[in-house]
Amino acid sequence: MGVLQSLLTYLSSVGPLIFVMLSAMVGVMVSVAYLVYMERKVIAFMQLRHGPSVVGPLGLLQPFADALKLVTKESIIPLRSRNFAFFIAPVITFTLALSGWAVIPFGVSTYVINGVETSIPAAIANINLGVLYIFAVSSLEVYGIIMAGWSSGSKYAFLGAIRSASQMISYEVSMGLVVLSVSVATGSLRLVDIVVMRHTMPYWVDLLLLPMALVFFISILAETNRHPFDLPEAESELVSGYNVEYSSMPFAMFFLGEYANMILVSAMMVIFFLGGWATIPRYRYDQLMRLGWKIFLPFSFAWVMVVSGVLLYLDKLPK
Repeated sequence: MGVLQSLLTYLSSVGPLIFVMLSAMVGVMVSVAYLVYMERKVIAFMQLRHGPSVVGPLGLLQPFADALKLVTKESIIPLRSRNFAFFIAPVITFTLALSGWAVIPFGVSTYVINGVETSIPAAIANINLGVLYIFAVSSLEVYGIIMAGWSSGSKYAFLGAIRSASQMISYEVSMGLVVLSVSVATGSLRLVDIVVMRHTMPYWVDLLLLPMALVFFISILAETNRHPFDLPEAESELVSGYNVEYSSMPFAMFFLGEYANMILVSAMMVIFFLGGWATIPRYRYDQLMRLGWKIFLPFSFAWVMVVSGVLLYLDKLPK
């Protein structure tokens, strides 16, 4: 009886947290579904087509029809694939894509501190090193992509995986320096603190960080393999990239992970530079690498020193 009571007490204490986590996961999934729907609608408009328009009013139920189709399709396993790694790769990518949302502020909690009502952004896990946590999680996603390309037994898939890994690693260096400049300006690595501090800073700090915002925006396009940096999935060269041999639910997990990452880095952009609330020709691969290593990396290094120097000179570094 005592064990049962302890179990009920434990469940009652962690129940709200589990509910919030499940709600966040469902919210991300639905957001991914309708992000794909909107993207298909915009592309259809550009190409003088209707886009999704059959399932449900205005085609709004098309994402659910696509999900049902992928779940019920047969999963085809390539003859030369390495079975365990082949199936675990999409699980790794999908799980890590959702893990990053644990530290993203979703809403606002209101507290009364010393008689003053204060609004503080709320997150599932308000950890001190939230920025480093997100970068650690995003860095681990490279392993899922490399495993997918290697285990598929296809040269096209492996070449796409190598491209994707080198692209992600190249631009994560610049992104890290961008975030370092934001942390220097706010005096914290906790995402909730960054949101609060961005609302108390003078306008000239926003102007000082503006070039870094541009570097970060372009870097997240490369990090998520979006046009014009979609070289790992270049259909004209690699058929589809590292996931070319995947079908059914494993392919859907890669797809969900990729789009969940797009929403995650967009949320990071809003947190770092917008206060927390708010068709281009394709590059050649050598141009992509040169932009990341020869332009963004030196510029990010230099601008970190500029931000630190200006704040130090004006005696505005957070104490």
